[in-house]
Amino acid sequence: MRVRRWYSGRRLGLTSLTIAASGLLALLIGVAFAVLLWAIDDANDSTSARRASRTALVEAGTMEQLVLDLETGQRGFVITKQEQFLQPWNEARKDLPAETRRFTESTTSAHQQRAAAQIARAVRSYLDDYSVPLVDAVRRGDPSASGLAETEEGKRRVDALRARFDRYMADERAQLAAREDAAGANGHRAVVAAGLGLAASTVLVAGFTVLQHRAVVRPVRGAAAAAQRLADGDLATRITPSKVAEIGALGTSFNSMAVSLQDSRRRVMQSVEEVHRRTARDLHDGAQQRLVSLMIGLRLAREMLPDEQTPVTELLEDSIANAQTAIDELRELARGIYPLTLTVKGLAGAVEDLASRCPIPAAVENKCDRRFASTVESNAYFIVAEAVTNAVKHAQASHIDISLELTGDVLRIRVADDGVGGVAGTAAGSGLTGLADRVAAFDGTLSIESPPGEGTSILVRIPITA
Repeated sequence: MRVRRWYSGRRLGLTSLTIAASGLLALLIGVAFAVLLWAIDDANDSTSARRASRTALVEAGTMEQLVLDLETGQRGFVITKQEQFLQPWNEARKDLPAETRRFTESTTSAHQQRAAAQIARAVRSYLDDYSVPLVDAVRRGDPSASGLAETEEGKRRVDALRARFDRYMADERAQLAAREDAAGANGHRAVVAAGLGLAASTVLVAGFTVLQHRAVVRPVRGAAAAAQRLADGDLATRITPSKVAEIGALGTSFNSMAVSLQDSRRRVMQSVEEVHRRTARDLHDGAQQRLVSLMIGLRLAREMLPDEQTPVTELLEDSIANAQTAIDELRELARGIYPLTLTVKGLAGAVEDLASRCPIPAAVENKCDRRFASTVESNAYFIVAEAVTNAVKHAQASHIDISLELTGDVLRIRVADDGVGGVAGTAAGSGLTGLADRVAAFDGTLSIESPPGEGTSILVRIPITA
């Protein structure tokens, strides 16, 4: 058993082990996600660059169209000598400064910025050095303005500008393609790196799960079985100490709790009311708190594990449920010995609490709003408890009515059900013998009415002395 040799001879802290594994896991996942975030950021940059390139291309096309409008307008005016053909030329001339600024500002690199500046100067030169003087010459009636030399000069300038625009756009498209290729390669590398990181994280989780199964699950399974035996009443149950620090402490607490329960059981046998009261207090303040400590320890151990559903987590959750069952059963045991609500709330409060826990709907009518001596309250409560228990077990009832009434110096207790009836009396083995003994201890009277098919009514009268 390799794991046993690893922690043999010393207490292995589950907390430190979990922190170390969780830290390494967090580091691996963090690196993987950092790489993915870098890839996402690079992809966003590529998207932004694509958007900027698209804008630059649009502005270049608009700028080129203005040049064509200038050329078209001036040629129509030169041929026709009519001012109306200069409308495209005038509009392009007016829009040119603003469009030149947008064109030069939309560049995506230093190289493209220089090229855009050269194009802008060439367009400005075409307008100022050729187009405007040509239009002015036509307006003056200069015959040389319509000559072949001027026409050839205009064509040469426009062709040169169009060639510049074509190179600018081709460079922009090539630059965009290079960015996209680089982003794709970076994204592929990021996915590979993230996949390796996640694979390493998976291996780490699997190894940690195996380690916890050997170091934690087996001891916890033994603790769960012992807790179940303890809940079933075997107070001699003990847990073998574990080498894991937290599980070892859990076993020590469990064994201490079992010893305390054994001591409590011995004390119960010493007397009647005083032993009941003291035992219930010991169970509440001692054993129940240790069971709560056991529950907290199990929950802490569960919280230290990853959130994934594994055999470890399932077993811990089962152990928590078993520990909670032990706590509930211990609470019921203490309540059966001497309910704490009897001390805190008195007889009426304890009976109402009993009715609320009854598996059959039970109603309480309380006409007794004073406290009595502890012995009177204790015995009166257990009279009601035994009567209700008999109704639940034997009467086949669907409803139980309980009433408490103080008439003068007599406490009247009535428990009635709507069951099958036919109770022959305290000698019939119906569970009423112990109830009759309790009533007799108070010099009280017990009467039972149980006609067949009409339910059972038990009336107890207990004298209350000053």
